[in-house]
Amino acid sequence: MSRAPNREFQEWWNKQRERSLDLSSPSSADGPSTSGGGGGGGGGPLLAVEIRTPRSDQAVEKSRARSARQLSWVCLLRFQQIASLLASAAGSFLSVLRTANRRIAASPADSSSSRLYRIIRFFLILVLVLLGFELLAYSKGWHFSPPSVGSKEVLGFVELVYANWLEIRATYLAPPLQSLTNVCIVLFLIQSVDRVVLVLGCIWIKIKGIKPVASADYEKKEDLESESGDEAYPMVLVQIPMCNEREVYQQSIAAVCIQDWPRERMLVQVLDDSDDLDVQLLIKSEVQKWQQRGIRIVYRHRLIRTGYKAGNLKSAMSCDYVKDYEFVAIFDADFQPGPDFLKKTIPYFKGNDDLALVQTRWAFVNKDENLLTRLQNINLSFHFEVEQQVNGVFINFFGFNGTAGVWRIKALEECGGWLERTTVEDMDIAVRAHLCGWKFIYLNDVKCLCELPESYEAYKKQQHRWHSGPMQLFRLCFFDIGHQIGGVLGQESQPYISVLPPTKAYLALLFIHTFLHHSPIDDVSARSSATSLGSLLCSWGYVHFKHPSGSSVFSIYSSLPSFRKHHVSDQI
Repeated sequence: MSRAPNREFQEWWNKQRERSLDLSSPSSADGPSTSGGGGGGGGGPLLAVEIRTPRSDQAVEKSRARSARQLSWVCLLRFQQIASLLASAAGSFLSVLRTANRRIAASPADSSSSRLYRIIRFFLILVLVLLGFELLAYSKGWHFSPPSVGSKEVLGFVELVYANWLEIRATYLAPPLQSLTNVCIVLFLIQSVDRVVLVLGCIWIKIKGIKPVASADYEKKEDLESESGDEAYPMVLVQIPMCNEREVYQQSIAAVCIQDWPRERMLVQVLDDSDDLDVQLLIKSEVQKWQQRGIRIVYRHRLIRTGYKAGNLKSAMSCDYVKDYEFVAIFDADFQPGPDFLKKTIPYFKGNDDLALVQTRWAFVNKDENLLTRLQNINLSFHFEVEQQVNGVFINFFGFNGTAGVWRIKALEECGGWLERTTVEDMDIAVRAHLCGWKFIYLNDVKCLCELPESYEAYKKQQHRWHSGPMQLFRLCFFDIGHQIGGVLGQESQPYISVLPPTKAYLALLFIHTFLHHSPIDDVSARSSATSLGSLLCSWGYVHFKHPSGSSVFSIYSSLPSFRKHHVSDQI
């Protein structure tokens, strides 16, 4: 049965259709173009709807249109950003000035330093005044046509002052500045040649496989059969200088006490210069703990703490029992040598009676801690891998790093021992030992663990200590060096150079070393190869310094040792 049609819905649909057709007709004058039909069977046209999109240019113009309120807000935002930038720059400048004044006020009252600060302040004010004067001249356009003193034009007071200032600059300031520029260019070329030579030497060492060779190996039993028992192991003194090392004293003492060396042939000296009573008690208890375990270890504390590290080492070497030992190994408080450190370094002394020092490489446990430690690692890796290795292989001389090295006690005694006159006692004693004819060996494969400064304050203190010492030596030796170099140049040419006694000859070459190689370790300082070149030339030419009386000969650079004696070349 079919469903009845819905008449009401049909009528509503027809009305809606007619209304839509009337609205969509193109002209109302022509009348309707459709005839309404009932029943939904009408044949009128379909509903057409035209959708028009706005033109692109109209949309752009609408988007670009801004009201006055929006423009004012944008301008206010720009002004606020500029004002905040200027305020932050002014605040930073004022904070720098306050920090500088606070540090100057907190510094010890030294007449020389205060005089230096006054000179720096005077030149700073003078530079600012001259800068303002130059800006004034630039605003008046004088940089295009500068006024001249000899011109016929009538000059005002400011123009006259500026003209005289230009004449002073051209007559008195430009020549010395040009000379300094030429000197800097020459030093840059020397530094560049030095770096290229060092890198080429390092590449040659890597290609040829050149490295020091020990005449004995304590790991092999056949090398010890010639001597019975522990007599094959020489007597070794191990020193650990420290001062208020609360965080690292346990690791350093433990690393030294577990050395794979006969206990009867080794003595450990803990040289504590701490002024903190709690730290002294902690270190003393640590020493007693290892004494109970059978380790020969002693604790030393100076009542008169003079000379810093050099004074500490000098005091320790004055003990009566030191004469029973042949070698001394030195480790700073933050260094941790491996258990086989002595077995890897002492064998190089056997058969090499002219060898004074065996220096090992530093390995950093915190090199990836932050950006500062990574940069230090890059700088010091170049120092060890290139500088010290090349100098050690080709001229048997480099700067002692102050730690992680083994000295022959006889060499220390012959060159005068530790001196307290500077904070770079390691560089001082290395130069004096080399001037006495002793040789050095650097082991790039033997590494000693240590830590890098992780904060900028600690890094700044370390760099100040490393750089101030050479300048102290420079000030001590400058006038004596000038007189003695003048005496050398005034002598007639001879097969040997004879004017300087040993001490004066040492001062002359120490000046060259400190001026060109001014620190054994530094991050961003230029060193030249002039000292190395002089060592080679003097070694090949057998240059000697001699007393005027002719009583003794002081060899500055003795002849180079046999290449096959100290090194071996393996083809890779």
